[in-house]
Amino acid sequence: MTIHIPLPHRRRTSFAESFLLMGTVVTIRVVGEGGAHRMRDAIDRAIQAMRSVEETLTRFDEGSALRRLSRSAGVLTSVPPMLFHALKVAVEVASMTDGAFDPTVGRRLEELGFNRHYLTGDTVDSDFLDSQSVSFRDITLVDEDLQVRLEKPMGLDLGAIAKGLAVDLAARELNGWEGFAIDAGGDIYVSGVDPHGGLWQVGIENPLDARSLLGRIKVTNKAVCTSGSYKRQSPKHPQIHHLLNARTGEPAQGLISCTVVGPQAMMADVVATAAFLLGPDRALPFIEEMGLSGLCVTDELEMRETTGLGAIGDE
Repeated sequence: MTIHIPLPHRRRTSFAESFLLMGTVVTIRVVGEGGAHRMRDAIDRAIQAMRSVEETLTRFDEGSALRRLSRSAGVLTSVPPMLFHALKVAVEVASMTDGAFDPTVGRRLEELGFNRHYLTGDTVDSDFLDSQSVSFRDITLVDEDLQVRLEKPMGLDLGAIAKGLAVDLAARELNGWEGFAIDAGGDIYVSGVDPHGGLWQVGIENPLDARSLLGRIKVTNKAVCTSGSYKRQSPKHPQIHHLLNARTGEPAQGLISCTVVGPQAMMADVVATAAFLLGPDRALPFIEEMGLSGLCVTDELEMRETTGLGAIGDE
């Protein structure tokens, strides 16, 4: 997805900055008054908020809270609020999808070659036993004390939640500006007005041709998040993508991409991933059951959208 700004009528002051985070280029643009210095400070605070999510929820750093928890099977462990919240959402969505979506696929992702840190190049190789013998049902959450017990050894992956959560926390840091946009690869959040005083235009990427779009939607105060099989392929098996149906341990089939629009990036992100894993027959009903709207592209290049998505403009 991309953010498109039409030709100007009256240009507002704006400032943008890009940086590398969570394996993608993140661009934040702020619109309003106050000068580039204040805008840069606001963006720096947003970046720090996003980095805190990566540092806590990454499975590529042995010192992260997520990795420490993964090594603590059988022990009731106190975890940071951010990790507890992300795990709770992941377990709830796993239950709703009867385990098609499941945060315990980390070890299987490692086996398929999705185990290299995007910055350092270091690989993560866990020594957990049979990765397919565990599921979200083996995760016990104690709300009162923010404690977690993993009933079996398991590799946890919260990639479908972490980036959306990072976008939401960055948006919180940018509240108060006339407008802003956060573009984190497949996860976008826009607020207020664009640099020309209108609604933001978010492009829906053509999954088969990155140079073209399926169309654009005009939104504000919304997240637009996409999950797709074209985003990441295994370095060991180029025909295998990273979106695994946890019930089979294999890449989900039937869809090329799912885009979800909602008020928060974390929920739009995880619902887009879960819908993709559910396949073409269940994807749109699931999105609507979650109170969100969206668009899915099947393997046959058929575009299917929910009734509440709104108009999609031509490229």
